[in-house]
Amino acid sequence: MRVRQFTAGLISLAAGMLLVLAAALGTGQSDARAGTGGNAMILTVDGPIGPATLDYLRRGIEKAEEERYAFVIIEMDTPGGLVDTTRDINKAILSADIPVVTFVYPSGSRAASAGTYIMYASHVAAMAPATSLGAATPVGLGGPGAPGPEEEEGEDGEERAPEPRTDAERKAINDAVSYIRGLAEQRGRNADWAEKAVREAATLGAREALEQNVIDIVASDHEDLLRQMDGMEVEIASGSLRLNTENINLERHDPDWRTELLSVLTNPTVAYLLMLIGIYGLIFEGYNPGAIVPGVVGAICLLLALFAFQILPVNYAGFALIALGLILIISEAFVPSFGILGIGGLIAFVIGSIILMDTDVPGFGIPLPVITTVSIIGGLLTFSIIGFALRARRSPVVSGQEEMVGLVATAREDFEETGQIWVRSELWRGRTDQPVRKGDKLRVTGIEGLILKVTPLESESQQTEH
Repeated sequence: MRVRQFTAGLISLAAGMLLVLAAALGTGQSDARAGTGGNAMILTVDGPIGPATLDYLRRGIEKAEEERYAFVIIEMDTPGGLVDTTRDINKAILSADIPVVTFVYPSGSRAASAGTYIMYASHVAAMAPATSLGAATPVGLGGPGAPGPEEEEGEDGEERAPEPRTDAERKAINDAVSYIRGLAEQRGRNADWAEKAVREAATLGAREALEQNVIDIVASDHEDLLRQMDGMEVEIASGSLRLNTENINLERHDPDWRTELLSVLTNPTVAYLLMLIGIYGLIFEGYNPGAIVPGVVGAICLLLALFAFQILPVNYAGFALIALGLILIISEAFVPSFGILGIGGLIAFVIGSIILMDTDVPGFGIPLPVITTVSIIGGLLTFSIIGFALRARRSPVVSGQEEMVGLVATAREDFEETGQIWVRSELWRGRTDQPVRKGDKLRVTGIEGLILKVTPLESESQQTEH
């Protein structure tokens, strides 16, 4: 019995030592992740947040996790961006196994609209002096028909944000409020002000944001940011982590060629022009089979445009109107509509271009000067086709039997009524009411079946003189 008790005691002691060793190893690994030294990655967001930004940030965070960077710093200066893209970026941040720090930097920058949501999702939110954040109301609620400033003032004279006018607007506002409050509660930040930023488009400067617990740090530069971050405790996907920023080496990873290419392709103006080049290229190839170059260029441009449109907020009614407008403009050259098809197509094209992008987010609309220029070119093409059609209608016939009237023929023999004549290297039967000698010049005055009515040029000139 004593032997068994002794053996059980040894086993318990060994198990306890193993548990202590495992805990020590686990602590050592955690300290290594947050320990002194190491590298931190700097990513840059400068401009509207779109699909290219999502790809850049997602790949940057994944690379930082794989190569065991201490944390990621996102330098931000943005007027806002697309809703779905912002949510996907926040998913990447919330599921990250390393801390993500969003730093509105340098001074004069802003984290407006979508940038505010990303700030709330980040493990550490920091701002440089003279920066701002807020105005997180979903875009599109202040369009035509919104209440004017007088209607937005309360009884105390203080301006208020316009109330949502439709069920769809109320749903969008409530969804945004719920989303940003959830982010604020998860990070322990001011949820009430977050709701105010959505409902009233409120904004804050750096110092006020720090005082109201909207951000964690106000730092003048990266060194100041690292100094203030040292010792902070954050919650990442795998648990709690204490930051140690001593001797951290900052590595800047600017957007690579892939991000730059995606940024260009997903620019609405570029996608719009690619679509037009693609459509016209395929049309020219159809009119000139075997030209090859218009067809190849058109197919490539159209595929690139379709790729961009499938990740951009496109209104497909606008896309259909543009296609219909181009078809009608081209049909004007083949159908005698006297401009009705061309003008109707131009109207459809302009309306479709205006409503093509289903968003009012800055940087994701097609500039009106571009639409105007393309529409003017289409209008000139339409009116040129109409002008050609009218001139063709008024010009003399140059083909068929009618073309024979007025031509000069030569008599092949003597005849008084009917005989052989030579017209344009062809032998015809001619009929006249005056005697004709071989070699006389005759004027064709009409056609009766396969017989040409002719008159001698001499008698014609005599009638003219009289």
